[in-house]
Formats: sequence, structure tokens, C-alpha cells
Amino acid sequence: MIEFELQGLNARQRMLADIMWQLEEYDDVQAFIATLPDREACECESIIEMMRMAIVEQCYDGVQKLDAAKSVIDKIRK
Repeated sequence: MIEFELQGLNARQRMLADIMWQLEEYDDVQAFIATLPDREACECESIIEMMRMAIVEQCYDGVQKLDAAKSVIDKIRK
């Protein structure tokens, strides 16, 4: 399960993020955004990018840990 917290969002942005996160399909997210005024739609797009960056960062952190473990295992094998 992916878990992260976006920092620096105001109350409205947190509400939009929570709504989008609850939707099961990206098509549903796009349909939701299409119902919003331009300002909120732009905020949603920015929030989605922040979510993507947080997910990539979380995955990258995991890769670093695996690389460190592989290095230790390689030393032990030698």
C-alpha cells in the first residue's frame, strides 16, 4: 500500500487531494476535475503531480535501501 503525506496544502487543497485519492480510476479523477472551476482544476493537476513525485520519491527511497543491502550481500559472498 502506498502511503505518503503532502506537505504545505491548505484546507481546500487537502480536501481535493482526499477526494481524488478516494476515486478508484484515473478516469474518475479526470471526470471529477472536469466538473471544477478552472482554479480548482489547476490545483488538482498540481496536487496530482505532487502525488506522483511523492510516490516516485518513496519508490526511490526503497531502491536505495535495496542497493545498500545488495552491496552488503556482495561483500559477504566475496
